[in-house]
Amino acid sequence: MYRALKTAATGMYAQQLNVDAIANNIANVNTTSFKETNVEFQDLMYQTIRATGTPDQQGGTPPAELQVGDGTIPSATTKDFGQGALTPTQNQLDFGIQGDGFFMVRMPDGSEAYTRDGSFQVSANGNLVTSDGYIVEPGLTIPQNTTAIQVGTDGTVQATVAGQTNPVTLGQLQLAKFVNPGGLSATGNNLYAETPASGTPILGNAASTGFGQIEQGYLESSNVSIVNEMVKMIEAERAYELNSKTIQTADTMIQLADNLKQ
Repeated sequence: MYRALKTAATGMYAQQLNVDAIANNIANVNTTSFKETNVEFQDLMYQTIRATGTPDQQGGTPPAELQVGDGTIPSATTKDFGQGALTPTQNQLDFGIQGDGFFMVRMPDGSEAYTRDGSFQVSANGNLVTSDGYIVEPGLTIPQNTTAIQVGTDGTVQATVAGQTNPVTLGQLQLAKFVNPGGLSATGNNLYAETPASGTPILGNAASTGFGQIEQGYLESSNVSIVNEMVKMIEAERAYELNSKTIQTADTMIQLADNLKQ
């Protein structure tokens, strides 16, 4: 019965973390390119009361061992990188990715970060940057007096400059993808960092084999489903309630056992 108290407590803690993840998903339902987070669980160690093949008191040999588990533990949080819907914005500096791939961003310390959020801007120096001012690789510079920017599905960037008839090609946005995108570390601000679990980035041109294409004037919406999150929240609440009832039941049984001594 004392084991039941501890086991149920692990279940309550696990569901608290599960609800925390669900709450974060719901809070980011309107966040550009946000990816749903799921919590994974593992069972804890088992106590073997009788091993397989051990004769019982009647001389028989039960075909299965007798074990009691010690509860559960959260093992990982994983991102669902399923495609979010592309929403039109009519902004020429908004780029959505249809398919696999991440935009590459140069951080202030020189490291690389990765994002699906293509809501870009032009800095005072003419650099194409994120909304936080981080330079979008490969470091394109928009000329002064640019009247329009065109981005092809393959990432080719062209600018129409006042006084010039033909558009000027500025470069090409490359995409990065990973063998295990679920291993990326979310660092906030819609950015991800490479980890040993994600593997090294694989670079390629948009619209090429294995890479998504870039859609100008669109942004990728969050892939969170409110209906699914509400169902998950109800399931977590019921699991938490059952674990709390287990503690109440074990406590009642302990009280009954104590009363036998009186």
